[in-house]
Amino acid sequence: MKELIKDPIQYAVEVVGSDPFAKLLGIKVEDARDSYARMSLVVKEEYCNSEGRTHGGVLFTLADQAFAVAANSRGYMAFALEVKINYFQATRPGDIVIAEATPVDIRKRVSLWNIDLKTDKGEKVAMAQGLAYHFV
Repeated sequence: MKELIKDPIQYAVEVVGSDPFAKLLGIKVEDARDSYARMSLVVKEEYCNSEGRTHGGVLFTLADQAFAVAANSRGYMAFALEVKINYFQATRPGDIVIAEATPVDIRKRVSLWNIDLKTDKGEKVAMAQGLAYHFV
C-alpha cells in the first residue's frame, strides 16, 4: 500500500491546483477540502470560439481541474480514467464560471465525481462526470 500524502488538502491545492495549464488559463482554487473542490475562471476573449462563445475545451479544462483537486484531496494520488461533459449554456468574455466537484461514490481504487459548472450568477453552464483511479 502506498504511503498517504501527509497533508492532502495542501497537496491538492498547491500541487494539483497549480497545474501549469490551469495557471496559464487563470483557473483559481476557491475552496478545497476533503472530497470537494470549487474552482473559478474569468472568461477572456482569447478563450472563445469563432462565434464569441467560450470554447468547450476551456470549460472542460475547468471541470477537469476541479475534479483533479477534489479527487487528490483524500490522501492518495488520483488520476482520471474518464471524464465526460454535457454543455447547457454558452458563456462569453467577462463571465465568471465556477466548477464544483463532489463525490458520487468513493471506493478503494476508483471514485466517481460530479462536476457542476455555473456562472457566478448561478446559471447552469455544464455538467461533467469523472472517474478517478487512486494509487493506494
